[in-house]
Amino acid sequence: MPKLSVLDLAPVLEGSTPAESFQNSRELIQAVENYGYHRYWVAEHHNMQGIASSATAVLIGYLAAHTKTIRVGSGGIMLPNHAPLMVAEQFGTLESMYPGRIDLGLGRAPGSDMLTARALRRDDRGAYEFDRLVEELRGYFEDIERPVIAVPGKGMTIPVWLLGSSLYSAQLAGQLGLPYSFASHFAPDLMDDALATYRRNFKPSDVLDKPYAMVAVNGIVADTDEQAEFMASTLFQQFLGIIQGKRGKTQAPRDMAELWTEDQKKVVHQQLKYTFYGSKEKVYHELLEFIRHREIDELMINSPIYHIEDRKKSYELLSSVWKNA
Repeated sequence: MPKLSVLDLAPVLEGSTPAESFQNSRELIQAVENYGYHRYWVAEHHNMQGIASSATAVLIGYLAAHTKTIRVGSGGIMLPNHAPLMVAEQFGTLESMYPGRIDLGLGRAPGSDMLTARALRRDDRGAYEFDRLVEELRGYFEDIERPVIAVPGKGMTIPVWLLGSSLYSAQLAGQLGLPYSFASHFAPDLMDDALATYRRNFKPSDVLDKPYAMVAVNGIVADTDEQAEFMASTLFQQFLGIIQGKRGKTQAPRDMAELWTEDQKKVVHQQLKYTFYGSKEKVYHELLEFIRHREIDELMINSPIYHIEDRKKSYELLSSVWKNA
């Protein structure tokens, strides 16, 4: 059975603040550590009122400080937004503080709109030179003398992952012999092609002797199917807002029949194709079917549930049925 891990975007709830989001994330990571989840990633996003994980490395440090064993990392750092040396120093610092528990997942998208990308001083060429940026970043972790070194960072073993929603990073991760994660929780269409591309192009490295693939999906678990479907409306509202050009804070669950047209419903459900909601038995069997004919080593579960107690319970219910499989 694939390992289970957690993706957290530090959602900012309607009527709340980022400070409360960080408290919720701290509470959640402590809970899922006790439930036995393998790793916990936060993702870089900018200019989004409903997501508070923009200073990703800072948040990773905060979460790692309040846990003991669970791996904590980025899902991911959008590398073209940053100088590779700075990323190496930040994660070298984190690894120095929390040895053996830090992951560095890398993406090449801006994590926002293009206006914000310019405000970040993002070099648009970075997306097309992602392989060069990854090579430069990994070089700072090598234990060799060079004109510029990362302190801390030099000589450290920090797992580097490539993340993607297309075929580009899948091919590069395979060629470099790195672990790979696909974002099927919001971009489902190319998942199978990307996994096949990764494995077809994989070359053993000093990091991995065989491919290691993780897939992110949305999972919302409750005592009943009806309760979980209602809780899932928070996620549906988020993607409906994207279609409508409205990006606000994370909304409380509502009856979606009041909010979307049939056409909008179809579009949202297509984007969220790999969203599993219901009782723990229902979600368990759907996930089993999902992984049955796919070579997936790890599932990363995104559970954007409005109330933190419901969110913790969702992860608890899923872990309980997964452990007993």
